[in-house]
Amino acid sequence: MRVPLSWLAEWADLPAGTSPDALHAALVRVGFEEEAVHGGEISGPVVVGEVLELTPEPQKNGKTIRWCSVRVAPEGLRAADGGEAVRGIVCGAGNFVVGDKVVVTLPGTVLPGPFPIAARKTYGHVSDGMIASARELGLSDETAPASVGGILRLTEIGLDPEVGTDAIALLGLDDAAVEINVTPDRGYALSIRGVAREYAASTGAAFRDPALAVSPPSTDDGAVRVHVDDATPIRGRAGSTVFVTRVVRGIDPAAPTPGWLAGRLRLAGVRSISLAVDITNYVMLELGQPLHGYDLAALTGDTLGVRRAKPGEPLTTLDGRQRVLDAEDLVITDGSGPIGLAGVMGGATTEISATTTDVVIEAANFDPVSIGRTARRHKLPSEASRRFERGVDPAVARAAAQRAVDLLVELAGGVADPGQTWFDAAEPPASVLLAPEAVLHRTGAAISEAETVAALEAIGATVAVGDDGYLVLPPTWRRDLREAVDVVEEVVRIVGYDRIPSVLPVAPPGRGLTRSQRLRRSIGTALAVGGAFEVQSYPLVSAEQQAAFAPGASMRVANPLDASAPLLRRSLLPGLLDAVRRNRARGLTDLALFEAGLVFLPVEGVAYGTAELPPIGARPAPALLTRIQEDLPPQPSHVAVVLSGDRTPKGPGQAAVPVDWQDAVEAAMRIGAAVGVEVRFRQEVEPVGFHPTRSAEVMAGGDVETVVGVVGELLPGSVEDVPGRVAAVEIDVDALIRVAPAEIGFTPISTMPAATQDVSLVVAEVIPAGEVLEAFVTGAGPLLEAIDLVDDYRGAGLPEGAKSLTFALRFRAPDRTLTAAEATAAKEAGVAVTTARLGAHLRE
Repeated sequence: MRVPLSWLAEWADLPAGTSPDALHAALVRVGFEEEAVHGGEISGPVVVGEVLELTPEPQKNGKTIRWCSVRVAPEGLRAADGGEAVRGIVCGAGNFVVGDKVVVTLPGTVLPGPFPIAARKTYGHVSDGMIASARELGLSDETAPASVGGILRLTEIGLDPEVGTDAIALLGLDDAAVEINVTPDRGYALSIRGVAREYAASTGAAFRDPALAVSPPSTDDGAVRVHVDDATPIRGRAGSTVFVTRVVRGIDPAAPTPGWLAGRLRLAGVRSISLAVDITNYVMLELGQPLHGYDLAALTGDTLGVRRAKPGEPLTTLDGRQRVLDAEDLVITDGSGPIGLAGVMGGATTEISATTTDVVIEAANFDPVSIGRTARRHKLPSEASRRFERGVDPAVARAAAQRAVDLLVELAGGVADPGQTWFDAAEPPASVLLAPEAVLHRTGAAISEAETVAALEAIGATVAVGDDGYLVLPPTWRRDLREAVDVVEEVVRIVGYDRIPSVLPVAPPGRGLTRSQRLRRSIGTALAVGGAFEVQSYPLVSAEQQAAFAPGASMRVANPLDASAPLLRRSLLPGLLDAVRRNRARGLTDLALFEAGLVFLPVEGVAYGTAELPPIGARPAPALLTRIQEDLPPQPSHVAVVLSGDRTPKGPGQAAVPVDWQDAVEAAMRIGAAVGVEVRFRQEVEPVGFHPTRSAEVMAGGDVETVVGVVGELLPGSVEDVPGRVAAVEIDVDALIRVAPAEIGFTPISTMPAATQDVSLVVAEVIPAGEVLEAFVTGAGPLLEAIDLVDDYRGAGLPEGAKSLTFALRFRAPDRTLTAAEATAAKEAGVAVTTARLGAHLRE
């Protein structure tokens, strides 16, 4: 919202010399955000001049200039810059004649740009100033419609001032406007009326309500009747609750818009069109009530109707486009059918034209939801819809219509019909009870009763103080004040946010992160420390992505952002692979990415969801929340890692080492260690989307092991657009935490020496090395501190279908130096168990 200072000063007492910065500061104190300052860019002597003589002079370049003699001060007086009263000025425009009153910028003037003016020699003459166009003065071209691209002729905009008059003040160029950001819940501030009230509340300045400065009639006997018929209201709210019409006859269609009015519209960011239209825009900006003007002669019949459109019904709007209407659209009709989209844009058939002499003024109040949906459906935002979407004061319609009528009579020479049509079905606002200590309890600010009442009265509310607290009746323009917390916010906003004490709250005892939260954070920290980068991907995937890694029943979103990805993910891998592709496209080829998040695993044949929608304006009841939770599909927390490119980059004397399944296994072990679980791997099942011989299931648990994830290299067909091997691991964190110990223990570092040996065992090729290792550990007992597979040999010297696995062993006793015999005995015990379980024997 742009607010010209001179306009604001009409309705609030601004101290003399108030700067835009000071006004911004006052409005920021009551919760607005400052955006920019507009206008006030011209300085220096700019005066009204009269063309005395002009001589056309053709130039060699084909251009014709005019050597002009211009009077810039009354005869016998000096000019505003101290120079002669008559000046010689070179001008390239040709749209003015001798006797015209024009705007002259004398030497020393600075125009927007900045563009300084000085006496200079050009085309063989010394041009002592410049005759200015509307564009050069920073005015819109419409300020002088007949002079677009040419000199501003003051008679064309209805002005005939004395020579030498200060043109800056005459054209409103000494005014400036501040721009503020108005949030959607404060639509009343999209008006001078609303901003003036807020300024008064911020500074204590006197406020005069412009809606009370006019006296509309109280009768309902206008010449243009109204019929409101909303058979299908949206959410049960009528499309229109207020509708006022007034008629003004005999206006002068050629009457120009006065400079002061056009200047204020320009500063407010609104284009000047014609006097009648400019007046409706002016009143909208002043009072916040959008108006629409109809050519009375173009209306069919004597009744304006308000109804929902018929599906497919056509309407040509003011922008010249024919629109196909929807059944939810609210339209204005006459005897011929729709003539406007209510609250959004009027129709072309009844618009005010250059021949309009009789005008019908409409001031109505429309439902915000209806107007918002229509504006978005037709991609037709307007200043009117912007206000109706946020809520317009239903009590200001008659005053706004009267204000427009008064201006049409005053400026356009019209005669107003004495009567009006007045339909009013608006419900009064509901009172809100504010407990005596509500402000203190909510904010910690100690605000007295007198301050509370004064703050609420400053925003226009009526307050009655009783034993139960404050009974607050919000003003008609503040429909957002529905609950006590809304009123508390208003009190603190007006009194000052600086009254809220800066006190750091003390966390209640016994709270903090849950065990699950701590362990999930430990997993993320462990992966980050290991060199992986955390990413977040969209939880929606396509059917092809879902089938590639986690086929099964899927939850489909009813209205997805991307129609090609409507399914809630069953795996984190599709999103991580998209991140890999995106990074590779940007030149990052060596990647280790991980993500922690929810996956959605509905059970085939089970119906989820509930037909009962929770309330919007209040917290649902506990029973409803429980029922909603029960109607959701299982949503376990997963963590996944994807690795691509090189584990070790190429360097001097060192070849690059690409990632493979071992890196994924290491990541899985790191995840398990973060929660105190030793994970194991089983190759009995081929995970979907993984290489059949380079993948495994991740197992965890004690006596009864649980499958908690998958690990390995992905099938090349799953990642055809990513070169090289891609390794991945995905683990169900919830399942892993369920088998994790309550406390993560550690083994103290022993001071006793270790005894190292190795052992080579021959087993069948089909027996996994992990089973051999597990059997050996069981037999070796507690003296075995560490065991690592160091060789897997298959070839000459071994029976057909056999392999030799060599393990490096480390034995240690916690309380003594271990003898070689004790270590050998433990090794032999381990061999004995592997022989008994798996048929292993020592390699000779």
